[in-house]
Amino acid sequence: MSSPLVQAQNLKKYFKIKGRGELHAVDDVSFTINEGETFGLVGESGCGKSTIGNLVMRLLDPTEGKLLYRGKNIYECSREEKTELCKKMQIIFQDPYSSLNPRKTIRSILGESYQIQKIGKSKEEQEMLVRELCDRVSISHGILDYFPHELDGGMRQVVGIARALSLSADFIVCDEPVSSLDVSVQAKVINLLMDLQKELGLSYLFISHDLSVVKHISDRIAVMYLGEIVEQADTKTMFANTMHPYSLALLSAVPQVSVGKKVERIVLQGDVPSPINPGVGCRFAPRCWMASERCKTESPKLTEVEPGHFVSCFYADKASANSSLAKKIKGVKKND
Repeated sequence: MSSPLVQAQNLKKYFKIKGRGELHAVDDVSFTINEGETFGLVGESGCGKSTIGNLVMRLLDPTEGKLLYRGKNIYECSREEKTELCKKMQIIFQDPYSSLNPRKTIRSILGESYQIQKIGKSKEEQEMLVRELCDRVSISHGILDYFPHELDGGMRQVVGIARALSLSADFIVCDEPVSSLDVSVQAKVINLLMDLQKELGLSYLFISHDLSVVKHISDRIAVMYLGEIVEQADTKTMFANTMHPYSLALLSAVPQVSVGKKVERIVLQGDVPSPINPGVGCRFAPRCWMASERCKTESPKLTEVEPGHFVSCFYADKASANSSLAKKIKGVKKND
C-alpha cells in the first residue's frame, strides 16, 4: 500500500468581511493523498476547492490546521525547507494564459526555474535541460522563441505542465487545468497528465467542477459543498454507491449518451446559504429534498459508513437506497 505523501488536518480558512463577519471558505477539511495517487476534489464554483489548492501550495496562510508533506508541517518550515518544498510541490493553474508571463518567451519561462535554483553550470547546460523538458511533454523545440499569446490554449497549458515538472516535483496541484479548454484538447491534456504520472510516479490533487473529468483521472474523490467535504470515497465506490444527496445531484448533471431513454436529473431547489457566519445545521439542508428539522439544528459529521467511504449526512443510507438515480449508476474503474 502506498504511503501518505500529503495530509491535510482540519484545515480552515476564514476571510474577514468588513461589517459582516467571517467568510468560511474552508471549514475543517481533512484528507490524505498517497504517493502515486490522484485525489479528485469536486464541487460547485465557490465551494472552496481552489482555496484548498492555494492553502496546500502556501499561496494562502490557513486560519487553523496543518498540512503535512512527508510528515512535515509545511506551515512551520524554515526558509531553507520552504525552498526545497518549492521544488517538490508545484501547481498548474486554471488559466493557461494569465499564469504565463506575456513578456517572456517560452524558453525564458521554462528556463527561469533553473536560473533561480542555480541548476546547470552554464547557459548551454540550462538550454539542454529546457529542451529535455520539452521532449518530456512533447513540445516542439521550434516554439521556444514564441510568446504565450502566439500559442493556442492547449499548448499554453502544456507549457504550464512542463514548468511544474522543471524541478522534478513529485506532487502537483492541478487547479481546474482543463476547464478553459475545448473538449478534444481536454482529453489530450488529461492523457498527458496520466502518462506523466505513470512515468514519473507523480501524485496529484486534481481540482475540478466536472465529475466526468474527475472520474477519468482520479483514484479517490472528495465532494465539497460550501467549504466542507460532504462525501469521500474511491472512484468506483463514489459512482456505484453514492450516498450524499448533493453528490447524487452532481452525478445527475454529468452528460450521458442515451438513445430513446429519458435521463433522470436532480434539479436542486432553494437558495445557496451564505458562507458568511454560517450557523448550526447542515449547509445543504435548504436545497435538500430529504432535509428534516434535525438537519436544521444539528451539523452532521463526516463519518465512515464503510471502509474508505465517508459521508456527512444523517440520512445517507436512505438517500442511497431510495434514489432511482443511484440504482442506475454502475460501478466504474479508473480509466474506464
